Amino acid sequence: MELNEIQDLIKFVAKSNVSEIELESKGFKLIIKNKNAETQYVTAAPVQQVFQHTIPAAAPAPQAAPVAAAPAAPVEAAAPKANSKYITVKSPMIGTYYTKPSPDKPEFVKVGDDVKTGSVLCVIEAMKLFNEIESEVSGKIVEILVKDSSPVEYDQPLFVIDPS
Repeated sequence: MELNEIQDLIKFVAKSNVSEIELESKGFKLIIKNKNAETQYVTAAPVQQVFQHTIPAAAPAPQAAPVAAAPAAPVEAAAPKANSKYITVKSPMIGTYYTKPSPDKPEFVKVGDDVKTGSVLCVIEAMKLFNEIESEVSGKIVEILVKDSSPVEYDQPLFVIDPS
């Protein structure tokens, strides 16, 4: 991971309401915490070295769960809706939500579309990597909760699907 990528990630955390991000790969661990309005701590530990950097945060951030990248979006029962049979697809990571694979291509799904298990619902860009978010259930798209090119947080609801 390059320094400019780490700086971009720090800026993203400072602007968003995320309180903590933890990334880990072979021999490298990065934790960014946004504890309050005045201080943000960054700890990077490639192999045996530890770096700490303090920067002012943009705004207070509520507590959030650590970020963990996943190949597909977690599926849970929807929050109190008129009909509890709906399934809510949530974001497995923070990043930028896109409805299309590229600007000149059609949207992956629209309200009313039927989807099958494994169908691509959207793409979330995180650290210049585009992650396809696939449906874990078959059904009909009832609602799309995020606008194209919007930032999304970990566990943020993205879609409501009627599995019947």
